[in-house]
Amino acid sequence: MSRVRNVESNTIEDKTTVEWTPEEKKDIPPRYGCEILIENASLQQVKDPSFPNDAYIVSYTIKGNSYMDLCRGTRVKIFDMYYDKFGPDVVTKIDWGYGRVSPKIWGYRAPEKKKRK
Repeated sequence: MSRVRNVESNTIEDKTTVEWTPEEKKDIPPRYGCEILIENASLQQVKDPSFPNDAYIVSYTIKGNSYMDLCRGTRVKIFDMYYDKFGPDVVTKIDWGYGRVSPKIWGYRAPEKKKRK
């Protein structure tokens, strides 16, 4: 959460955005070692078993509105990521996800076979 001073009215406004910008998403893996799989998801979306079994459901509240994301990483790193983005007292719960796929093979694509001459 960032605060911006409005020069004309001399007030401080909260600039909290729920979406992660593409620049922020690109900065997440090297900085925190985390990956956001789904952002602003419904309960039905995060209960999908086709996700890796090391994913966490992050519940957080901003200005009275509740949101859920599905993330990979350690709980501490995920908490740090949300704390840095939204500030204190935002994250309400970090729970295990419902994924059943091994993290080693999640997102794995078989290498293309070369044609024989």
